[in-house]
Amino acid sequence: MFTKIMLIDQLKESGIKQNDTLLVHSSMRAIGDVEGRADTVIDALMEYLTDGLLILPTHTWAQMGEDYLLFDPKKERACVGILPNIFMKRKNVVRSLHPTHSVAAYGNKANEYIDGDENWDTPCAKGGCWGKLYDMDAKILFIGVGMERNTFIHSVEEWVNVPNRLSDKRVPFQVKKDQNCIIERPAYRHYHPNGSTSDYYVKLQQPFLETGVIKRVKFGEASCFVGKAKEMANMTLQFLENDLDVFGHLDPIPSSWYK
Repeated sequence: MFTKIMLIDQLKESGIKQNDTLLVHSSMRAIGDVEGRADTVIDALMEYLTDGLLILPTHTWAQMGEDYLLFDPKKERACVGILPNIFMKRKNVVRSLHPTHSVAAYGNKANEYIDGDENWDTPCAKGGCWGKLYDMDAKILFIGVGMERNTFIHSVEEWVNVPNRLSDKRVPFQVKKDQNCIIERPAYRHYHPNGSTSDYYVKLQQPFLETGVIKRVKFGEASCFVGKAKEMANMTLQFLENDLDVFGHLDPIPSSWYK
């Protein structure tokens, strides 16, 4: 059984620094038995990033839609697992106001980071919380999940206007900013003619690993990856230059593009 101290030691061994900006995608089940369970995992992450910025996605794309338009960040559950749902309720954690792709943040300049996320009408805009990861030189930790959960790549595709990635029309979402203020926030949703775009991001794992963009680490029992968002984006942009629809099919990325 893993303790909080053991988990913190693994974070140290992974090369993550206490003052890093760190986004975490996670599977609690993959971590295994932890003393204190999910709360201890969140404790370890928050305590370790004492001088940094800790970010977890608190997406609501699974439930928000034409039949469910009002996003209340204080009450709406995240559709991406137990850890984000616990994290966003912790003291001094703040949540952005994007109706489908919000994040929760804790630590250094957290309020500044999430500010204005509701002003963008695409899921992962360059000027929103997902695009900011590039400019902030953030690291991304994948705990027990792979590149199919790499939401940041959605943002990279948005930067270069990859076709067939967004819905034709905006959904007339509303966002509850506070008890007395509800704003209109029409926004596009993700779209892919062949299903979920994220399913095709698994093709990034091999080139990312072979070039050192990501490396394998451990957290609890989970097999994990960690790497810099900027390096992920730069390599992905190179792939998109070669084939703008590289994530529209299952063909592997040619090794000649990155070796």
